[in-house]
Amino acid sequence: MPALKCSVHTMSRAAGRLTAGSRVLPSFLIIGAQRCGTTSLYRALSQHPLLLKPVLHKGVHYFDMAYDQGLSWYRAHFPLRPRASRLAYRYGYRPHAFESSPYYLFHPLAGARIAWDLPGVKLIVLTRDPVERAFSAHAHELARGFETETSFARAVELEEERLAGAEDDLRAFPHSTNHAHRHLAYLARGRYAEQLARLEPLVGRERLLVLDSGRFFSEPEVVYDRVLAFLGLPHIGDPVFEPHNVRSRPAPMPASLRRELTDRFEGQDSLLSSWLGAVPSWRR
Repeated sequence: MPALKCSVHTMSRAAGRLTAGSRVLPSFLIIGAQRCGTTSLYRALSQHPLLLKPVLHKGVHYFDMAYDQGLSWYRAHFPLRPRASRLAYRYGYRPHAFESSPYYLFHPLAGARIAWDLPGVKLIVLTRDPVERAFSAHAHELARGFETETSFARAVELEEERLAGAEDDLRAFPHSTNHAHRHLAYLARGRYAEQLARLEPLVGRERLLVLDSGRFFSEPEVVYDRVLAFLGLPHIGDPVFEPHNVRSRPAPMPASLRRELTDRFEGQDSLLSSWLGAVPSWRR
């Protein structure tokens, strides 16, 4: 980050902490999954006048990476209450602050933390063909320098060994981080139904909206309106829908590997159907 930008962010955070008591907390979160269109949905929702994004970053990563900072630190990232009050008066609806941190869905402690600190919060989850998601995530982590294994097939082969004990360590040391768990969990992150089952008893099924990213990419207006209905907000304006964070792949996925991984996810994808209310688009 350039020095000037870093300085501005530091000053903004300091000002935010001083005024934390006068700031709103989010009423909904986009919690995942990684590489499933979360940035595209976040950017579309940010164009709505009653949806208030964080002051500095799309994702604050409080409930996964910075929970030791405390709730006032988290609150400091969001807009001031007077702004929210002005918007409520103008439009006749309560504004919603929100953020998007796609590691929340996968982190073993984030769900319980969210439920404790944000009672009543609504959660949005985007899901994508888990095989494509894994392939995309590998290219993403490789480009960012967090992955050193250039072969996707080899990275998948190494995943179990790399993740061994990672979740137990995160539970045993709640304020720790684990590189492999955050950056190298290609297949594990695609077991959406497993992660949703962990969340359901914490927040309730009625506060979870699970979306098919394939439909969001093909019919963004329909999915956008469904999100607004979930939040109880009117459609105001016409957002621009654009893809974000698209990564080129270093090499195509071998067809045999694709078939093997698709078969491996069959059970999880079947369980996901009840959350989506339909067969996942990648299984049709």
